Amino acid sequence: MNGFLGALAALILLSVYLAVRIVPQSQKHVVERFGRLRSVLGPGINFVVPFVDRVAHKISILERQLPTATQDAITADNVLVKVETSVFYRITEPEKTVYRIRDVDAAIATTVAGIVRSEIGKLELDQVQSNRTQLISQIREHVHAMVDDWGIEVTRAEILDVNLDDATRAAMLQQLNAERARRAQVTEAEGKKRAVELSADAELYAAKQKAEARRISADAEAYATQVVAVAIKENGIEAAQYQVALKQVEALTAVGQGSGKQTVIVPAQALEAFGDAFKMLKGRV
Repeated sequence: MNGFLGALAALILLSVYLAVRIVPQSQKHVVERFGRLRSVLGPGINFVVPFVDRVAHKISILERQLPTATQDAITADNVLVKVETSVFYRITEPEKTVYRIRDVDAAIATTVAGIVRSEIGKLELDQVQSNRTQLISQIREHVHAMVDDWGIEVTRAEILDVNLDDATRAAMLQQLNAERARRAQVTEAEGKKRAVELSADAELYAAKQKAEARRISADAEAYATQVVAVAIKENGIEAAQYQVALKQVEALTAVGQGSGKQTVIVPAQALEAFGDAFKMLKGRV
């Protein structure tokens, strides 16, 4: 009797032990009953039917990183490149992962390689280099859609590097040097053109200034002539005679102040004219 009770107690303790399942925070457990999926146990304390249910798979839900992979790809302009990729993923639905795919890492690596070749084949080499962020985003979206049926979430998909073969690299370097030389020539030509334009602008400005000075001088002369004409109109012939007399006196003064001998021979008619001028000047004063 005591032996039976002891065996019963041991069976009860074993049942309790088998019924209680403690799942770590970083894992999920897939439970099967008679070979079929029964449930998925999350982190913490869980209960199963002892001797009937069993934990068939213990799946880590931590983020994982695939080894860095290198694959060949051909761009839209027929340039062969070697692309280095890195992928991070985690399992979100273990019941899909364990029953739909055998080698998760290999499947994801193959999927990423195919998508990378397809996306790079749509772009030219310059676009691959300059639009890497957009390219990575497109690759991540396509990979996410492809692996969703496997219960996997791709958290990151990065293109680490895009390498060229030696022949292509040398050709690109030669092209780059030629482009630099062309830009230098264009810059020099633009500088010379600008210098010619500035010189022409300077000459045009000088010509405009000279023309402006001539216009001002002509305006002054026209104004003086207009003043004389107004004076003649208002004062009659006397104003004109006064101006002539003033010019005659100024001429005589200039002759008298000349260098050399001060003896000046003047015709009699000129003396009479000077006399008339002096009378008119005297009358004005």
